Amino acid sequence: MFIVENYSLAVCFCIITMLCWGSWANTQKLASKQWDFKLFYWDYTIGIILISLLLSFTLGSYGEDGRGFIDDLLIADTSSYKNALIGGIIFNLANLLLVIAIDIAGMSVAFPLGIGLALVIGVLDNYMKDPSANKFLIFSGLILVALAIILNAVAYKKLPNQKKKSTKGIALALLAGILMGFFYGFVAESMSFDFVHPAEGKFTPYSALFIFSIGIFLSNFIWNTINMYWPIVGEKTSFTAYFKQGTFKIHAIGILGGLIWGLGMGLNLLSSEVASPAVSYGLGQGATMVAAFWGVVIWKEFKSAPKGTNKIISLMFILFIVGLGLIVYSKI
Repeated sequence: MFIVENYSLAVCFCIITMLCWGSWANTQKLASKQWDFKLFYWDYTIGIILISLLLSFTLGSYGEDGRGFIDDLLIADTSSYKNALIGGIIFNLANLLLVIAIDIAGMSVAFPLGIGLALVIGVLDNYMKDPSANKFLIFSGLILVALAIILNAVAYKKLPNQKKKSTKGIALALLAGILMGFFYGFVAESMSFDFVHPAEGKFTPYSALFIFSIGIFLSNFIWNTINMYWPIVGEKTSFTAYFKQGTFKIHAIGILGGLIWGLGMGLNLLSSEVASPAVSYGLGQGATMVAAFWGVVIWKEFKSAPKGTNKIISLMFILFIVGLGLIVYSKI
């Protein structure tokens, strides 16, 4: 199977992860003009399964190093399956809450708050399990990211007519962030971190990604079904609407969103052996800045903000970028 063997390539893959994780929600924005996000989300989860299978039967099945995808599934023990599935279940609930928060508050707010908090929690959780990075650098980076999150909330509060929406949107984004911070640790726990000679009973990144995606899809019958019939925001919908109202184009947009996110997750897991789970996850969650860029520049979510708000947003970007830089260098 294909294996990442040097830190520079691992960082490049994590940067691609950052772009994927920060950009997939644009497909939700595009689909929301014609399609309820609750229905969009089914296609999104299907896209994640499809990309996991594509990666597993190509990069994960060829080459002399490591263990092939099918062999990996057959040899893995129950605890590895359990951890990868739990990671998918937790991620799915967190991501669904994030999607709802995006629908309420926009990409430039929900992502930095939710995923920024997830970054802080996730890096801490993974660092405690594998403290191989420089402690001073990685914690300094986390402090700067936390300050950026606070600035984002301050900027959002300045938007007109956002008092009621901000309370619900911010609360959902923060809840999503807390849950999102823990899913990666379960997936990492299911994997061997010697990809060339994988430990007996543990997954390689490709099989971990696939079982993780199955956890997402299966739990969607619980989390998203509840959201469809008893929605936090918007009107209720049904499975009948999914099949009757969706066109090929609209389904394709949702699947594309899942393909984009899943590709990022796959590359991130491949990088985690060399970069460490803490750094790999932390850099990937720089997606917050990518999403905020889309929200501010493309979707114009702060166009009605009062004078001075742009300075707060600019400082937020600077703190995030410097914080992520420190997290990257903590492993060098």
